[in-house]
Amino acid sequence: MVGEREIVVAGEAGDGVEAVDLARRLLPDVLICDVTLPRLDGLGVARSVTEARLAVRVLLLTDRDSDDEVVAAIGAGAAGYLCKDTPRDELIAAVRAVSAGGAVIAPLVLARVLTRIAAALPAEPASSTAARLAPLTGREREVLVHVARGRSNSEIAGILGVSETTVKTHVGHVLAKLRLRDRTQAVALAYETGLVRPGT
Repeated sequence: MVGEREIVVAGEAGDGVEAVDLARRLLPDVLICDVTLPRLDGLGVARSVTEARLAVRVLLLTDRDSDDEVVAAIGAGAAGYLCKDTPRDELIAAVRAVSAGGAVIAPLVLARVLTRIAAALPAEPASSTAARLAPLTGREREVLVHVARGRSNSEIAGILGVSETTVKTHVGHVLAKLRLRDRTQAVALAYETGLVRPGT
């Protein structure tokens, strides 16, 4: 369970099947799961939790750093995908972000995956792109650009010279106005519309 100041371990599982069972019984805010598990792998766990519509967010840990695997993880409903060697502080921040409804993907992996996605997208007429982003204010667009570049709320707050609470409010408005589920969808839309381009 994730609180404002502490993270409490609600339970531990020895394999994927047990992890899904514990998720059903304990309903933790976040289920941290290794991609390579006996009986049912991490992708299967994420898929099972998603299909059961449990109020549990899944954060996957991997040592493979594979583009195809992260795409599969997103498709399975995982809210986070990090390498196992992620520093402790970053892992804690990721757990808090996922618990709060956000999505976290290892920055280097995200950059590669977004480049692939952007390359696969058809060119969209400028008028259509402008229409999709029209509901946003100038500051909200600016925040969306920073989100798409993988920056955290605290980093965005420092760059813009505003409070982290203000950034969270802007992110919330962006998601609501564009009818997006989470930051991952916001990032994809930013690239899809050309607001941000790979390498910029």
